Amino acid sequence: MNCSNLIELNLRVNQLEGELSAFDFSKFLQLSTLDLGNNNFTGNLPQSLYSCTSLTAVRLAFNQLEGQISPNILALQSLSFLSISSNRLINITGALRILTRCKNLTTLVLSVNFINETMPDDENGIDLNGFQNLQVLGLGSCQLFGRVPAWLARLRYLEVLDLSLNQLTGSIPGWLGRLPNLFYIDLSSNKLSGEFPKLLTQLPALASLEADEQVNRSYLELPVFVMPNNATNQQYNQLSNLPPAIYLGNNSLSGNIPVEIGQLKTLHVLDLNHNDFTGNIPEQISNLTNLERLDLSGNNLSGGIPASLKGLHFLSWFSVANNSLQGPIPSGGQFDTFPSSSFVGNPGLCGTMLQHSCNTPSGTSHSTVPQKGTNTKLVVGLVLGLCFGTGLFVAMLALWILSKRRIIPGGDTDKTELDVISSNSYSGVSAEVDKDTCLVIVFANNTNEIKDLTISELLKATDHFNQANIVGCGGFGLVYKATLANGTKLAVKKLSGDFGLMEREFKAEVEALSTAQHENLVSLQGYCVYEGFRLLIYSYMENGSLDYWLHEKVDGASQLDWPTRLKIAQGASCGLAYMHRICEPHIVHRDIKSSNILLDEKFEAHVADFGLSRLILPYHTHVTTELVGTLGYIPPEYGQAWVATLRGDIYSFGVVMLELLTGKRPVEVFKPKMSKELVGWVQQMRSEGKQDQVFDSLLRGKGFDEEMLQALDVACMCVNQNPFKRPTIKEVVDWLQNIGSHRDQNKG
Repeated sequence: MNCSNLIELNLRVNQLEGELSAFDFSKFLQLSTLDLGNNNFTGNLPQSLYSCTSLTAVRLAFNQLEGQISPNILALQSLSFLSISSNRLINITGALRILTRCKNLTTLVLSVNFINETMPDDENGIDLNGFQNLQVLGLGSCQLFGRVPAWLARLRYLEVLDLSLNQLTGSIPGWLGRLPNLFYIDLSSNKLSGEFPKLLTQLPALASLEADEQVNRSYLELPVFVMPNNATNQQYNQLSNLPPAIYLGNNSLSGNIPVEIGQLKTLHVLDLNHNDFTGNIPEQISNLTNLERLDLSGNNLSGGIPASLKGLHFLSWFSVANNSLQGPIPSGGQFDTFPSSSFVGNPGLCGTMLQHSCNTPSGTSHSTVPQKGTNTKLVVGLVLGLCFGTGLFVAMLALWILSKRRIIPGGDTDKTELDVISSNSYSGVSAEVDKDTCLVIVFANNTNEIKDLTISELLKATDHFNQANIVGCGGFGLVYKATLANGTKLAVKKLSGDFGLMEREFKAEVEALSTAQHENLVSLQGYCVYEGFRLLIYSYMENGSLDYWLHEKVDGASQLDWPTRLKIAQGASCGLAYMHRICEPHIVHRDIKSSNILLDEKFEAHVADFGLSRLILPYHTHVTTELVGTLGYIPPEYGQAWVATLRGDIYSFGVVMLELLTGKRPVEVFKPKMSKELVGWVQQMRSEGKQDQVFDSLLRGKGFDEEMLQALDVACMCVNQNPFKRPTIKEVVDWLQNIGSHRDQNKG
């Protein structure tokens, strides 16, 4: 076989084995990219590889290669990307002496090699003019001794630095804060000491939004990196869309966390766990409005948790466990979604999250111990007052219960509403529930179509959940159409799954969801628990889902002209904007797709199924995507990390827009396995200048081509592989509202 014209060879993630040095690469004279990672190759690096002088990218990570890096690698003068992580290489000093002379090298990842060697410094002959173009340096998980090397200060283009999981000692050098492009620092799991250097709070790429936008992260698409900081200890194989981050956990750093930390406006991750930091949590952290992860656990911090932190709307992971904090845990915002494990190990903290009331003496840092000589009459007066107050409360409670009596239609007996509407009481003892009298909890909101409803009426309306009334099926359960005696139609979702909430928690979560009221959301009208099933009652959408009209209904797509499709996209974006920007706490949908966009009788869009992941194992789904996401809509970064984000929703919405434009499914189920997904196909067609050919044939030639091209531009920005380059939902709403606006003006 003639391979002389081969440009790219990718055999990654197979079960290939054998001596790699026995393979002759000298025939591949045009080879530019070589990826043999994640196999079982052994032996030394092949000398014949250095004959491939056109190579620009080499990835040999996750094999069993050994030996040293040869000076012959300098023959690869175009080499810009090299990853040999997770092998058995030796002599780090020799390797770096050689590689510093690779003038075009921009990415170097040698993690998990050189075990227990010493990090070389300037005295070991590191070229003063070496690594002048280096952007990424990965030397993590090597158990290297020594200090953070001074030669790093000369790497003016360095953006990503990973020296984690070594045995480095000494302090963190302040000059790191002068590297103009550095946005990702991982020095975690070393033996570093001293204070958090204030110069680090002046990192230009983290302190300036403009500087962050100018950083070129094109290398992020290359599969190279080992990310050791995941809580599950899973090693990532990709350096993909790394967020601006500072990881300094598991060291011996001390002193206060500097208030200047609030200057790092573009920071997404701040991890200082398990050090010896003291003092208060700086209020200025609330200035880090892009923060997604904040870990201050395992320190000696004191004082309270700043209430202003609840304004960090992107925060999806938070922990201050095992400190000496006291006072109330902030409520509202994202703090309503964090598990109790985020706060444990702080005896002075109080709040409902810890089932430790702030109103009791033990639950407040300001409680006082009675002094000697306390006035006995005062004590007696307090006791009498308490007794009177308790009696008054009981009387008022009795009146409230009486006020909740209700006459059942068709009956002549007053019945009392049961406090517990589940077949299981909170104590686990079976409770007798009368379905004829048991009420569905109905929320008082402007969109409610029902005022009063019993389980019996609901069962009758669905014909006891007859399969004939199933109108939808999703990851959270079946949806039934319910038709009440007066003709009112409702949608009843019968939740399925492993419930992570007790009844009272479930009630609190559902009632919180009911407050999300917007004209482009499917409104939650009520809920109940009956015979172990948890039921959610929604408004009924007469025209079903967008998925049904685009892909299932015969001639359905032909009835959706471009103005209607644009209106659907505009409406859905407004619903998503309400969830992302206005609703408190902000809601990450996690499963935006065409089947979750429902249409009323006027084809107005309503986003459905928002917030439901919180009702199924909520403390897992808050930081993971295990239970959510649909093939074709899942953002690429969800394969690298477990955090569901607002930017992930933007990607999924972009896929829905592509469906509206093309009429195609995100993944064609019955097409060959090698066929491209919708996103990849559209991007390829655009790169070839064929964007006008991606549109649904039903839409072409109708006078809306310019509008569709504008919408295509918006959709493609939403599905950008780099989540940090995707637009915000506000930008999407503004752009979509502007499309077609001239038509409306002309009509006027």
